[in-house]
Amino acid sequence: MHASSDWPLGLAHFTCIGVPPVDLVRLAARTGCAAVGLRLHPAFPGAPFYELPPGRDAFREMRRALADEGMRVHDIEFVTIGEDFVPASLAGILESAAGLGARRLSVCGDDPDRPRLVARFAELCDLAAGFGMGVDLECMAWRRVASLPDAVRVVEAAGLPNGGVLVDALHLARTGGSPDDVRAVPPGLIRHAQLCDAPAERPPSTDAIVQEARAGRLAPGEGALPLGALVAALPLTTSLSIEVPITGSTSPEAHLRANLAAARRLLAG
Repeated sequence: MHASSDWPLGLAHFTCIGVPPVDLVRLAARTGCAAVGLRLHPAFPGAPFYELPPGRDAFREMRRALADEGMRVHDIEFVTIGEDFVPASLAGILESAAGLGARRLSVCGDDPDRPRLVARFAELCDLAAGFGMGVDLECMAWRRVASLPDAVRVVEAAGLPNGGVLVDALHLARTGGSPDDVRAVPPGLIRHAQLCDAPAERPPSTDAIVQEARAGRLAPGEGALPLGALVAALPLTTSLSIEVPITGSTSPEAHLRANLAAARRLLAG
């Protein structure tokens, strides 16, 4: 158990997506982060991601950097379980992730066929378990799984012990959720939460919600989301990370330091 003021903070890759994995590890270590997430799969067609195939130089260099810096990989992202999703297609990425010590894979659900979505989530959990990993389902307003309670229903229907949910502060708010919804999640299902802030008003269209999520997030405490109540509702076993994508001309290090300081003020409060 720990007080919220000393809750370890991880770095979601999307916060500094232009920083390659080895440099991300060094940046995270320099700024006092507890872990990193890695984007090893494109979140949507054309989105930036990095490849670290086992046995290749980049993979070996990454393992060395993690060891040198005493840094760990918490999760890899980001996979959409859509109509055509084939869980076995991720075997190579999961092998790479496990070789780097990653514990979780982050996904969203976008298949209109609910029984098939549940079955493929379960199949992915089984595949990930073979690599010592779990799978966290995240809700998003523009996906079929568009609320935290719905994400919980999918995970519970799949019924596998390594399945969980990821709570993103922005997605929670924009899908009509609240800290009360977080408190209602069965103990042990929330494995990971991502901090950011935003204005109180929900953007007027789905396209605007997507744009806000990708390029309009604010540092914790700079918006109107109920972050203090959200943190208070999270189990103390939850891994916490910063996900505020960089915009403008600030350097990745300055951006990260500002967001870490803002998050620590929030947690101390």
